[in-house]
Amino acid sequence: MSRLFGYGRVSTTEQHTDNQLVALNARGFDIQPNRWFSEQISGGVPALQRPQFSRMAERMEKGDSLIVLKLDRLGRDVQDVLATVEHLAAEGIHVRSLDLDGVDLTSAAGKLQLTVLAAVAAFERDRIKERTREGLARSTKKAGRPVAVNTTKAVQQLKLEGMTQLEVTKRLNISLPTVKRHWNKP
Repeated sequence: MSRLFGYGRVSTTEQHTDNQLVALNARGFDIQPNRWFSEQISGGVPALQRPQFSRMAERMEKGDSLIVLKLDRLGRDVQDVLATVEHLAAEGIHVRSLDLDGVDLTSAAGKLQLTVLAAVAAFERDRIKERTREGLARSTKKAGRPVAVNTTKAVQQLKLEGMTQLEVTKRLNISLPTVKRHWNKP
């Protein structure tokens, strides 16, 4: 006889998994209390290395189903999610995620969805790396904020003429923090 298991996860102690169970119940999934597993742990920790997820996986048998509210509850990394789903599928366990319309991720259609998601995630990860490299290249060319040589000269000239910092702000129409920054520059 097939059994339904549910899994919920949050990343911080300020969050709770209660709303995930409530949402699953509201969608018609009657998850028995002894088949609901939840924990507070980072999504960066591979699912099969999480204490509660591992405990649940050990109790599951061929023909059982696992339901999660969102795919990211299984993991932050798509490769980890794929490995987790493949591991459970090899044990004959069906995996469903409500944010993917409850498709059985171990079915042909579910595998297709996961493969597409993996490709999109890999593409986005590569794009983030590219943008980071481009940003670093731009920042090293600029070497940060341009030196305000003319402001320094003007502030120090007025200082030599005996003006106070407040008088300099009014004369040059610049802020007091700017005057202070240039007041004692070499």
